[in-house]
Amino acid sequence: MKLKVKKLDNEATLPNYAHPGDAGMDLYSSKDYPPLNPGERCLIHTGISLEIPEGYELQIRPKSGLALKHGLSIVNTPGTIDSGYRGEVGIILINHGEKPYTVKKGEKVAQGVFSRFESAELEEVVDLSDTSRGAGGFGSTGK
Repeated sequence: MKLKVKKLDNEATLPNYAHPGDAGMDLYSSKDYPPLNPGERCLIHTGISLEIPEGYELQIRPKSGLALKHGLSIVNTPGTIDSGYRGEVGIILINHGEKPYTVKKGEKVAQGVFSRFESAELEEVVDLSDTSRGAGGFGSTGK
């Protein structure tokens, strides 16, 4: 798959894969930010926009190293970038850690993973078919 990437900031870092075969491509901050305190969230700018092929989404996921070492995650993980969106890719970071964390320009802040999908044709019905699970959820399968 080819992905068209537009720099909105001349100094933005283009997404890239750290290793051959990686599912996630690294996404980078295009700016320096003030410290993100524990419990706070912030929209991190990447300085890029994408032309994602129809039938795909780009899922935005946390970086495991930032999560483990600093407690950073993404509020709406995974976030979705739809194929029709042409605006700047933004990352909503949250600090679940115990100390403030300062995001620097050029730092890896998230990873993007492409996922193919199908759109559903919706049909309103009166009843659904029965299953052994039924409406059981939220812990209904036990410990």
